[in-house]
Amino acid sequence: MNILITGAAGYIGSHVVKQLLESKKHNITVIDSFKTGFKETIKTLQSFGSFKFIEQDLSQWDEVESILKKYQFDTVIHFAASLLVGESVENPLKYYVNNTCNTANLVNLCNKYGVKKFIFSSTAAVYGEPSSNKMPLVETEFTSPINPYGNSKLMSEQIIKDAASANKEFKYVILRYFNVAGAEESLSIGECHDPETHLIPLVVQTALGKRNKIFIFGDDYDTFDGTCIRDYIHVDDLASAHISALEYLEKKNSEVFNCGYGHGFSVKEVIDMIKKVSGVDFKVEVSSRREGDPAILIADNKKILKETNWKPKHDNLEFICKTALEWEKKR
Repeated sequence: MNILITGAAGYIGSHVVKQLLESKKHNITVIDSFKTGFKETIKTLQSFGSFKFIEQDLSQWDEVESILKKYQFDTVIHFAASLLVGESVENPLKYYVNNTCNTANLVNLCNKYGVKKFIFSSTAAVYGEPSSNKMPLVETEFTSPINPYGNSKLMSEQIIKDAASANKEFKYVILRYFNVAGAEESLSIGECHDPETHLIPLVVQTALGKRNKIFIFGDDYDTFDGTCIRDYIHVDDLASAHISALEYLEKKNSEVFNCGYGHGFSVKEVIDMIKKVSGVDFKVEVSSRREGDPAILIADNKKILKETNWKPKHDNLEFICKTALEWEKKR
């Protein structure tokens, strides 16, 4: 299969590329602008196998068209996006242009140049602030994003769906990620965000003395310990869901899948686990709630488990936290 991967110098994209290279089944072309990804990640990925890399921003539509015209891809796996919720509120047009407009152009070019399969990196943010009694969330749950980031992804989903309705040869899988964390076991690649906004790497950095303390944003939620509960999925399991999606599209029609484990852990449980794996009793401070934080956010993953051959291997909070810690020590 001839596959184009956008945004492969980023966290999740790099793990997918690594697994595809290790399978030795496909011809891989990667494009990335390094706005959020890292050149060093591309160099590391080249140690796992051969692929073509093109430094390219998706906003340069003529150049992107030249790439799709030249290489005649079978499949596109689309990760490239802006992804900071807070920034999306401050600069919404950046997100609608970079995430939605560029996705629309990419889908248009896929249709123009005969790309038959499209896998899209989406997010649980499309669900907005669902009530706790709806957990775990099914894919048919009402979508109501509360920020431009979530809106930009949901709009992109609709563009993909409409394109597939108009072109019966164009099929897609949309993967809605829940909370991704950890690093692959060899620790060659891992999570690098600047600024970092995710709980597990922030707590890990605190354990390693890179931060003075970790904040708990609200301990008065209607949960068993008062802190928010999230469905944490190991990045290697999320990456393998993309491989399963590729195989799914070989025989079946378009679909939307949640990517999570179907259960969650609280903020306090995550903090306690990182204290355990690090052996460090760092400072924790309770602060006020953040706007837009649901008490509980958990994926119903029955559909992806039933419809695809995806078999997660790392549904273990200790393993997730340990690999995140070891990666942060190394980098």
